[in-house]
Amino acid sequence: MSVAFTREEDLEATAADLPDRPVSPHANLVTPQGLAAIDAALAEARAAYGAAQASGSIEADRTAMARATRDLRYWSARRGNAQVVEAEADGRVRFGGTVTIEREDGRTQTWRIVGEDEADPTAGSVSHVSPLTRALIGKAVGDTATVAGQSVEIIAVD
Repeated sequence: MSVAFTREEDLEATAADLPDRPVSPHANLVTPQGLAAIDAALAEARAAYGAAQASGSIEADRTAMARATRDLRYWSARRGNAQVVEAEADGRVRFGGTVTIEREDGRTQTWRIVGEDEADPTAGSVSHVSPLTRALIGKAVGDTATVAGQSVEIIAVD
């Protein structure tokens, strides 16, 4: 057998041997919207897995099958341990709620506290396990906290 064929097979095997997506050790708290997003991602992973199986020989595209299998394992695990938490309106910073802070330099920022899989800081949502959230959880309007070495004041909680 030619060395060229061996290397090609080795590269294909390496590409198909994708590591699992890490599953967080933290409680998988989700908002109702987060649970719907997990369900959609799980359905998409199932569809990708089915498509990879239906494409004929698994050896034809081992990378697609490996990716689909990995994503299916991840989203199945996340769906299996998801805990839906409804936002409480008690005037304190809580999971599922929104908080507005004012930084020392006068900038204000508003964040919604959500689950890890649904967090998107560029869209204004942060994970319940982020340092920002940990500093703010349980506080109310007028309270201060230290975030990234700076003092911030909570100016609104929804």
